[in-house]
Amino acid sequence: MLAAGLDTQAAVTATDVVKVYGSGPNAVRALKGVTISFPTGRFTAIMGPSGSGKSTLMHCLAGLDTVTSGSVRVGDTEITELSDKALTRLRRDRIGFVFQAFNLLPTLTAEQNILLPLDLAGRKVDRAWFDQVVRVLGIADRLGHRPSELSGGQQQRVACARALLPRPQVIFADEPTGNLDSASSAEVLHFLRMSVREMGQTIVMVTHDPVAASYADQVVFLADGQLVGHLPEPTPERVLDTLKSLGA
Repeated sequence: MLAAGLDTQAAVTATDVVKVYGSGPNAVRALKGVTISFPTGRFTAIMGPSGSGKSTLMHCLAGLDTVTSGSVRVGDTEITELSDKALTRLRRDRIGFVFQAFNLLPTLTAEQNILLPLDLAGRKVDRAWFDQVVRVLGIADRLGHRPSELSGGQQQRVACARALLPRPQVIFADEPTGNLDSASSAEVLHFLRMSVREMGQTIVMVTHDPVAASYADQVVFLADGQLVGHLPEPTPERVLDTLKSLGA
């Protein structure tokens, strides 16, 4: 099983996960028996060539897609056996998401967007935690602005705050800097890194960018639906060398 710090409790674990799209001669095996755990309080990047299965793996881990066979656990909860209602509740209460598209509601202010998941869940806001999150993310002076009044980097930081506020067990980030320039990308990655270091957050990020991956504690590599490598303490150069060896 690939993971750094196996003595650390796993936030998410996949065991022999297979994902097949379609059936018969046209079936596509996107994941071919993937087994991996993601340690609590660590930042893991998932990388691989186009079509390697990295986004499919993240979607299965997050309960956004069903597995064909195998097991996925979030903490001690086996999610492949949950009903749709229970799975929706788990994603709402225990999982955070940061996407390439910021997915902010344009008519709401930054603060309203950040609070939206808690409002929908009927949960009380911990104002001290809210204040800490927006301070760390550097958006305390932007809370009254709507998304159209914010830069791309600021919008993504709002999205990060929205993901952090419910204190999820794990945040899944799918190409979170894909729509940002290099300066804004560095800001967002710095804050994701800080959320792990200072807030104990667990982050699993899919990225194609070696620089983005270098912010993680470890990188795992997929190719043709299988795990093919693990790189602790990554640097952009080491990530790039590994990707080249995989033909990415």
